[in-house]
Amino acid sequence: MSQHEPLRLHVPEPSGRPGSPTDFSYLHISEAGAARRPPVDTSHFDTQDLAYALIRVLDRDGHAVGPWVPEVSPAQLRRGLRAMMKTRIFDARMLIAQRQKKISFYMQCLGEEAIAVAHAQALEAGDMCFPTYRQQGLLLSRDDIPMTELMCQLLSNECDPLKGRQLPVMYSYKRAGFFSISGNLGTQFIQAVGWAMASAIKGDTRIASGWIGDGATAESDFHNALIFAHVYRAPVILNVVNNQWAISTFQAVAGGESTSFAARGVGAGIASLRVDGNDFLAVLAASRWAAERARANLGPTLIEWVTYRAGPHSTSDDPSKYRPADDWERFPLGDPVQRLAQHLVTLGAWSEQEHRQVQLELEAEVAAAQKEAESHGTLLDGHIPSASTIFDDVYAEMPAHLRRQRQEMGV
Repeated sequence: MSQHEPLRLHVPEPSGRPGSPTDFSYLHISEAGAARRPPVDTSHFDTQDLAYALIRVLDRDGHAVGPWVPEVSPAQLRRGLRAMMKTRIFDARMLIAQRQKKISFYMQCLGEEAIAVAHAQALEAGDMCFPTYRQQGLLLSRDDIPMTELMCQLLSNECDPLKGRQLPVMYSYKRAGFFSISGNLGTQFIQAVGWAMASAIKGDTRIASGWIGDGATAESDFHNALIFAHVYRAPVILNVVNNQWAISTFQAVAGGESTSFAARGVGAGIASLRVDGNDFLAVLAASRWAAERARANLGPTLIEWVTYRAGPHSTSDDPSKYRPADDWERFPLGDPVQRLAQHLVTLGAWSEQEHRQVQLELEAEVAAAQKEAESHGTLLDGHIPSASTIFDDVYAEMPAHLRRQRQEMGV
């Protein structure tokens, strides 16, 4: 007989289930301003502590403290706050539209708005983002992407710029540096690295920004991306959005229980940071740091954005089945919109009255865009792109066999 104890398989469990409050002590939160800021040309070895700490700028009173405080004007912060508010209002109205059966499917980024909106301010024209389905803030923070156009894609109507070929929320905007969203999670992480490598091969100046969630880091594409980014020093920012939940699976199941996702970057030879994703200033500062490294041929940076998915995974999900209903209110990193608003108030550049006024203005703006988009059709009325469009955008010059098929369709 063996003298050894029986082996036991460890299955990670979340620290909170429906009916009991979540213990968020597993997050290991650093004090605002406590994390050091290394020089941009630092090696990956010198970022090991930053892969386990949490870079934060805004303290509990809304003041910006520490070495990561970015140089940013109040006007730029106001634009960021408005973009976050608009994104949240947009999400709320589109969620209602889905419940009204005008849209087949929707995914919010509630609670995560600061990550995409602040990151967008660190990028330049020509850079390419390879996003997931929760980076709509990259588009909604821009002035050249009409909300009506986004809504038409969601409604799959006659004015859908993608002609009904993509699921709702899976936008594609070459002119905005927004690569087509893929429903196959993880694929775009390595595509971002490949795009960045191509930019370097051509001697270009544009960088890439790839996005993945905590759950999809368990996919092989994540690890392949890290290997190629490290070996070829690709000019890319590798963003891991750790919002604690991959559908109903807690982030520990993907390997985040006793370590950080940022630590995987260090292990792969990549400079890595772990950042408060609900702190607009911290997101802006870390994004600028990573972008500067990429443009200076110093290689990739992996950033783990610690945040919380406040809403359901999608309109097909009911989070009350697997987590406490009040988790969002109790999440220790707070609400990114409220935190930036509080900071602007401390600067004398915002007020509660202005916040209410801007809220009303943005609600009216989003409602008007929705009315215009719905005038081109919704899922309810069958105003969809013509069947003839399935032949478009495939070949520069349509070959004879496709012309015959189109004629046979009688369209």
